Amino acid sequence: MSQSDLFSWNMERDPILRSTIVSVLILDTDPDWDRLVETIERGTRLVPRLRHRLVTAPFGLAPPRWALDPDFDLSWHLRRAALPEPATMSAVLEFARTEAMTAFDPARALWRSTLLSGLSGGGSALVMTVHHSLTDGIGGIQIATALLDFDRAGTDRGHPPQPPYDHDGALRDIVAWNWSIGSDLLRGGIRAAPQTAWRAVTHPARAVRDSAALATSLVRLAMPVTATLSPVMIERSLGRRLAVLDAPVEQMRRAARAAGCTMNDAFLTAVVIGLRRYHDRHGAKVDHLRLTMPISLRTADDPLGGNRITLARFALPVGIAETPELMRAVDAAVGGWRREPAIPLSGAVAAAFNRLPVGVVTEMLKHVDFVASNVPGSPVPLYIAGARIDRMYAFGPTIGTAVNVTLTSHAGTCYVAINADTAAIPDLETLTECLAAGFATVLRLGGECAQQAAADGTAEASRSTPV
Repeated sequence: MSQSDLFSWNMERDPILRSTIVSVLILDTDPDWDRLVETIERGTRLVPRLRHRLVTAPFGLAPPRWALDPDFDLSWHLRRAALPEPATMSAVLEFARTEAMTAFDPARALWRSTLLSGLSGGGSALVMTVHHSLTDGIGGIQIATALLDFDRAGTDRGHPPQPPYDHDGALRDIVAWNWSIGSDLLRGGIRAAPQTAWRAVTHPARAVRDSAALATSLVRLAMPVTATLSPVMIERSLGRRLAVLDAPVEQMRRAARAAGCTMNDAFLTAVVIGLRRYHDRHGAKVDHLRLTMPISLRTADDPLGGNRITLARFALPVGIAETPELMRAVDAAVGGWRREPAIPLSGAVAAAFNRLPVGVVTEMLKHVDFVASNVPGSPVPLYIAGARIDRMYAFGPTIGTAVNVTLTSHAGTCYVAINADTAAIPDLETLTECLAAGFATVLRLGGECAQQAAADGTAEASRSTPV
């Protein structure tokens, strides 16, 4: 396990902080079962970690390691069932809710998938549950791209080779882990030393400033959080409820362009407006809320799957009334954190956290207000085993916050998944209404931009038309 994965694993000693991702694919028909089995089986070969289980080192001298499960049984991980009546989206979300609250069997690979047939209208749902250490959002999309088809007929991609059995023994695990930490630090020091020494000689003032900026950034990244900013979303529990929203991609993009921002800024602004309205409903005023935002560290050389993110915790403005100004303020806050010098050192920060008592870290995470994540998906329709994917929702873990809101774009639509802690948010229907109003506010900005562009085009055309 990497230091970041070990951090995620350790914090699950408090079950409120489980890192379970539940993805729901709504299909237009039942997929061919034999083809689905073949597709998932191929996925376990493309991403060998899907066939691995965690093996614990003795006396905690090394973190758990990934080792091929000699008893791996695909039929245990891939199941099918019929939805109970009424077989609506609510029934699918109820099943997904129980998946989000169910711990994994540590003796097996940390994932499972269930095909739910009989959905109203002739469709079905594929519910896929994975531990965050197996993949992050972008990694999940990359795996999907490697497995899914662009038409119903599909493509014969052949079979990747069987992963080898690779257990090296407990003693070798301990030596390899500790050697890797030391060698990584040594290589980093050797690489950095000449550059650092040269800067110190040629630009001593700049070297001092850069070192101070890095130290300050590390403090910001690791700073303890001891109180929630929300006066409403305070309690935490093991209970979860799920809800969904949809929004058009192009209109979200127009709204972002109208404010000179990105689509991620438009998404976060919609969530912030929704949370502000939720607090208004409860008679509470907030100026800022604290966000946990995943920042991708994935590179082109990284293999499929795996968790390649770091988590930044920072406050976002909430009280700005005008939508464009709020979006630009959100953009400034997010942009500042993406440029933090300490972000590439997040593994070292995770290593430091791993040496703290677990209770200290878990209490800190429970004082963050919400998680929000934006995962770019496919711009075109995708198919699995002959069934078209009509909707795609990814319910990320709350990891100690009141709610996780994750947006996945797919074939022209933003599919928004809401995973709420029932103690922090006992009235999920109210929150969903408020978040829908937040997205409607942002979408209106995009609609106004489109109307203005159309009006400008009509005026230009009338000026250029010969009399």
